[in-house]
Amino acid sequence: MSAVLRTEIPEPVNISSLSNSNVKKVVKLRQRSHRDELGLMIIEGYREITRALDNKHFPLELFFCEDYFTGKNETTLIRRSIEANALLFKCSVPVFDKMAYRDRPEGLLAIAPQVKHTLDTLDLPKNALLVVAESIEKPGNLGTILRSADAAGVNAVIVCDRCTDINNPNTVRASIGTIFSLPVIETSSMEAQAWLKQHTVQIIAATPHTDTLYSSVDMKIPTAIVLGTEQYGLSESWLSEKHTKVKIPMLGQCDSLNVASAATILLFEAVRQRGAKA
Repeated sequence: MSAVLRTEIPEPVNISSLSNSNVKKVVKLRQRSHRDELGLMIIEGYREITRALDNKHFPLELFFCEDYFTGKNETTLIRRSIEANALLFKCSVPVFDKMAYRDRPEGLLAIAPQVKHTLDTLDLPKNALLVVAESIEKPGNLGTILRSADAAGVNAVIVCDRCTDINNPNTVRASIGTIFSLPVIETSSMEAQAWLKQHTVQIIAATPHTDTLYSSVDMKIPTAIVLGTEQYGLSESWLSEKHTKVKIPMLGQCDSLNVASAATILLFEAVRQRGAKA
């Protein structure tokens, strides 16, 4: 995304009324249907908004409440948002509390365009590493997968047959803003599989129903690590014989890990094999 930089610092619009139309707009954006209708998302918190700015995902509006500030960095973030052409709103504590998604607000909340990428815009390196997340139900798990993907240097995350919204404020929060640091694509499992085949990317499907350990598979070639829904795992199309199935050994009574934990283990096995260094 691009923005026309603005250097003058305008006076913010003061909001003290809970019935203000801007406050109502932010509250409505908690609803997925309203976010999708307007093509907007909520980004709340210093680190999340900072990562959006760092990755040129510029906010359209920034709401702040100085009573919640804990240091001096907030002022820098406000200036950066203004320079990126964001409209500025100064809020009272009751107003910000009404809009805030968090139990412990940091006094910073932005409205920005939704995250939207497509498979045909991906430009993969020669030795790509991808994550495919099918029907992930919980925003917290999807956000944590994104955070691990960013840490492991993943080139893209493909969200298939979505159950949760990648633009959900809880997804953004759980990712700590890393949703802005790499391409996140929403598509169907059928389209994802066809695209991976077209680009000669091996598919490694995580499932407890195999004898193959994850550490025994070569992940140094172009690889997509595929994980399924928390309750039921991957659908049958991903568990086809033409795909490599791997398991993480479970030595206790549980037969599987939390999907985000499993993603982290598998991704960092790929990092280990590839000899990547920070």
